[in-house]
Amino acid sequence: MGILINKNTRVLVQGITGHEGSFHTAQMKEFGTDVAGGVTPGKGGSEVFGIPVFDSVKEAVEEVDPDATVVFVPPRFTADAIFEAIDSEIELIVCITEGVPVHDMMRICAYLEGSSSRLIGPNCPGITTPGGSKAGIMPNPIHLPGNIGLVSRSGTLTYEIIDLLSKGGLGQSTSVGIGGDPIIGTSFVEILNLFEEDPATHAVVLVGEIGGTAEQDAIDFIEAMSKPVIAYVVGVSAPPGKTMGHAGAIVSKGGGTAREKIQAFESAGIMVGNSPEDIVNKLKNIVII
Repeated sequence: MGILINKNTRVLVQGITGHEGSFHTAQMKEFGTDVAGGVTPGKGGSEVFGIPVFDSVKEAVEEVDPDATVVFVPPRFTADAIFEAIDSEIELIVCITEGVPVHDMMRICAYLEGSSSRLIGPNCPGITTPGGSKAGIMPNPIHLPGNIGLVSRSGTLTYEIIDLLSKGGLGQSTSVGIGGDPIIGTSFVEILNLFEEDPATHAVVLVGEIGGTAEQDAIDFIEAMSKPVIAYVVGVSAPPGKTMGHAGAIVSKGGGTAREKIQAFESAGIMVGNSPEDIVNKLKNIVII
């Protein structure tokens, strides 16, 4: 059921004793996630909600053998936290942290090459498989198990669309926030490929935003998919040169506008939603609830 995580996924939380880490650890546990351990240097031997805390990722891996880790570490320490997870061969790394320096992400992406790890994020809400597991910060009550996959650059809009899908009776197989920074660990195409191969996913919603060419880069793959994809792009009214929310959401001269992305999707014959409500209505016409 779903992609990347399931009800058997054992999750580690890096930065578990911090305010954000402890709050979202409680939320993940409430969702049904198997939070196997946490890491905060200097806090080893303590517990958070009965979850053992370790001084290092290496020690945590030896003791609780996690399949995934969620990173709630301040930006200046994030690269080292991710390097630790890669060195420990944790398969899935979800980085929630906002404000990770671009040069650190360049180092991280180079380090990921040839490793056995996949990075989701940074600056993302993570991944949720309703009825299975949650590795991230998406609100618990909005999800409904079903067969719609969602992949998004926009965190807040991800929540809004999931909520509308659920209220419309359209459950989700998995929802993935890939992050809105200029350099991220996993692309639209990589997640779309997982959805294409996932028997639990019957249709996909792709949510893009202004800046960069990530949406256009996915078009060729979408055209070859056997499953219907509906695209939605945020920021039609965004003024050129202004960063909008995410560090990667900035329109530069000659590219990156929402209208350009929408036109590219439409030219390729890919369905485009005019609003979150329109996405739900279009999906109801093409999938069996």
